[in-house]
Amino acid sequence: MSAEASGPAAAEAPSLDVPKPSGPEPASATYGLKPLTPNSKYVKLNVGGSLHYTTLRTLTGQDTMLKAMFSGRVEVLTDAGGWVLIDRSGRHFGTILNYLRDGSVPLPESTRELGELLGEARYYLVQGLIEDCQLALQQKRENLSPLCLIPTVTSPREEQQLLASTSKPVVKLLHNRSNNKYSYTSTSDDNLLKNIELFDKLALRFHGRLLFLKDVLGDEICCWSFYGQGRKIAEVCCTSIVYATEKKQTKVEFPEARIFEETLNILIYETPRGPDPALLEATGGAAGGGGTGRGEDEENREHRVRRIHVRRHITHDERPHGQQIVFKD
Repeated sequence: MSAEASGPAAAEAPSLDVPKPSGPEPASATYGLKPLTPNSKYVKLNVGGSLHYTTLRTLTGQDTMLKAMFSGRVEVLTDAGGWVLIDRSGRHFGTILNYLRDGSVPLPESTRELGELLGEARYYLVQGLIEDCQLALQQKRENLSPLCLIPTVTSPREEQQLLASTSKPVVKLLHNRSNNKYSYTSTSDDNLLKNIELFDKLALRFHGRLLFLKDVLGDEICCWSFYGQGRKIAEVCCTSIVYATEKKQTKVEFPEARIFEETLNILIYETPRGPDPALLEATGGAAGGGGTGRGEDEENREHRVRRIHVRRHITHDERPHGQQIVFKD
């Protein structure tokens, strides 16, 4: 082009080159943009304010929406500077172009960014990138370890809200070591830790089926509560008062078998249809007598809560005045 302009045909140059700006490099780039034909080599893209400079070969190499735009099948919008305007976020457009150039790109690590890139690939109809993003998201879901979240109750009102907002049966462990006015027996601290460890193990095993709550502000020292359909079904209290010496001591027990049994019992409240009467009867949860009416059943609901206290030792001070009972630890 520049050689012809300086030769014998230079006189005809003004009529031929009027649309061209001065300077050889910008002239070829800008002039090639306006027809937007396959013969045009370079394209300037303004995607949501993000500027990109690429070739028609890249844009038309795969069967995408960009190929339709720059092969003449779809009308495109250009500004006065020759930039092709695409009304779309330009955040991931560079990744789209790199995929069109190379056939593969490193995918984002973030699940959120991966989802955003998938949305852009769907918009531009880049099928290969769509499949890569979908596969990466699926692998992330499969490799993601299921979260086991255990809410800590901070008030009775919050506890009621948690119980009312879930359709799952609930297991709650209340442990408050400081809530004691006596000294502990030698095995109490160890047993308290065993109760907490059992709670964590049960939560890991059944977190998909049961809701586990932890309470560190209650009045008991160590107490398990089991709820089904919003009401308390059973309770296992693990503390008692003993007289190993002349003064009272608090003893914490670890009734592992009973706790595990009550956890399994509460699973019958999993379904929204309510507990199976046969299962209730087999686990001791059904009210005795088949002739009990509906109204009486509602009236006596609180009496059907199984409250299990460890009674190897006296659970509270039941001594008559003047009578001394000594239990060895």
